[in-house]
Amino acid sequence: MPELPEVEVTRLSFADRIAGARIQSARLGKPLRWPLGLDPQALAGRTVRGVRRRGKYLLMDLDRGVLLLHLGMSGSLRFDAGLPEAALHDHFDLVTDRGVLRLNDPRRFGAVVYCDSETSPEAVKLLGGLGVEPLGGAFDLDAFHAALKKRKAPIKQVLLAGDVVVGVGNIYASEALFLAGIRPTLPAERISKPRSARLHAAIREVLARAVAKGGSTLRDFSNAQGESGYFQLEAMVYDREGEPCRVCASPIRMIRQGQRATYFCPSCQKR
Repeated sequence: MPELPEVEVTRLSFADRIAGARIQSARLGKPLRWPLGLDPQALAGRTVRGVRRRGKYLLMDLDRGVLLLHLGMSGSLRFDAGLPEAALHDHFDLVTDRGVLRLNDPRRFGAVVYCDSETSPEAVKLLGGLGVEPLGGAFDLDAFHAALKKRKAPIKQVLLAGDVVVGVGNIYASEALFLAGIRPTLPAERISKPRSARLHAAIREVLARAVAKGGSTLRDFSNAQGESGYFQLEAMVYDREGEPCRVCASPIRMIRQGQRATYFCPSCQKR
């Protein structure tokens, strides 16, 4: 599943090129997770002002309205002037005078949703419960620690929930907890202020490094220029069950939390 770094990498790979483009037409393929919310041809004639990110959502600001794009579990975007004819899993095309933005999504858990504004009910329903952005200035340590003290659930589950801090998905939660030396099963309320500070810094560091590496390509992720990411090649624990820890050489362990795989080092993350 594309996580925050993959979504940000995708945004960076086409945002500058599509800003200022005039929409000529739009095409919908098979139904996605949620309906578009208007006739696709009603988008013709509008201008793309820019592309932002909120959690795992891309927000494409138009001169009238906004398009919310979500990559779901298997989606990816391409933006190019010379794309071939749409194939089986190409479910949305936005044709502009600068190229075609195409959503390919084999599992169709992704979505493109039109809203009149970011404050419209449709947008608030999707974005209203999201936590603070981890790479922005609003990610405050004191507020982060205070939020953790109110949660009895394991810290890995709290990070994945997305209402304390948004976008720390499965891969990067495991990596940040390793960097902070915190066992993923530890109840969040038991994390001290100093350890919260280490985790706060680790979340920022891991996500920023992942963006710099182009994200993680575990199966088929690529950015809007078709380029793969390389963060997974330097992962400390994720998907390394049984392999030696890069710090202490202890075998990396894997457990299941909420049906998701969690990887950790039993020596470096004792508690």
